[in-house]
Amino acid sequence: MSEKIFVFDTTLRDGEQAAGTRLEPKEKLKIATQLARLGVDVIEAGFPCSSPKDFEAVKLIAEEVQGPIICGLTRAIKADIDTCGKALAKNSNSRIHTGIGVSNIHIAGKFRDDKYGKTLGEKQAKTLEMAVEAVKCAKGYTNDVEFYAEDAGRADRDYLFEVLHAVIEAGATVVNIPDTTGYTIPEQFGSLIRDVRSHVPNIKDAIISVHCHDDLGMAVANTLAGVVNGARQVEGTINGIGERAGNAALEEVVMALRTRQDFFKAYTEIEVREFYRTSRMVAD
Repeated sequence: MSEKIFVFDTTLRDGEQAAGTRLEPKEKLKIATQLARLGVDVIEAGFPCSSPKDFEAVKLIAEEVQGPIICGLTRAIKADIDTCGKALAKNSNSRIHTGIGVSNIHIAGKFRDDKYGKTLGEKQAKTLEMAVEAVKCAKGYTNDVEFYAEDAGRADRDYLFEVLHAVIEAGATVVNIPDTTGYTIPEQFGSLIRDVRSHVPNIKDAIISVHCHDDLGMAVANTLAGVVNGARQVEGTINGIGERAGNAALEEVVMALRTRQDFFKAYTEIEVREFYRTSRMVAD
């Protein structure tokens, strides 16, 4: 049987992190309106806490764009989540996307201060606590909360499974497994998604999402490997734009699923005839 794959577009958030890119709120609204015509399931409109203009853009899109879920990104910080909640306040179909680094590299680097613990184990425990608190805080604004386990591709798997179990228990409805640095290869990333499905006891209570970067040129291949192994949401950008080498190109992911439905046994609800118009608009 064919299963639906949800399409999460982050052109207006992660895509805008491409070098030299800066979009005004009205430009973001124009692209978001076109993304709604394209039929994406989720529009990540921005990172409201990052600047007054991004807050304005997320608020504008949340108020004006109908159809897709409108999403805002936060760190696992209450002030971020509160700001995001305010930006999305007038939209009844909203999502907060919060998360934290889970690889030893990220934990040791981002939480080096002794207030997070002196040993790696203590820092991991604090990170887990922060992740759970962030999800609980976000649930105060919306029932739809996505949690990103940043740098999951390089994380200790047992610790990753523990974090995912805890955030789902706290109320996360989607768990995002990002290859943040574009480090993994398809066989490795596919096995990671497979292991998440088999080692996280409550994984059936959440949708598994994949968010892949293109540093080694494998963002689309890794995304599709995620789908083969049970991911049911794909994240990417139009034209694959994004920081460094970019993100998974949504038009490639969607057309692969559509053209090889015989293999993937999955479909999206994207209106593919709108890809050309969307691609040109983003490029311009």
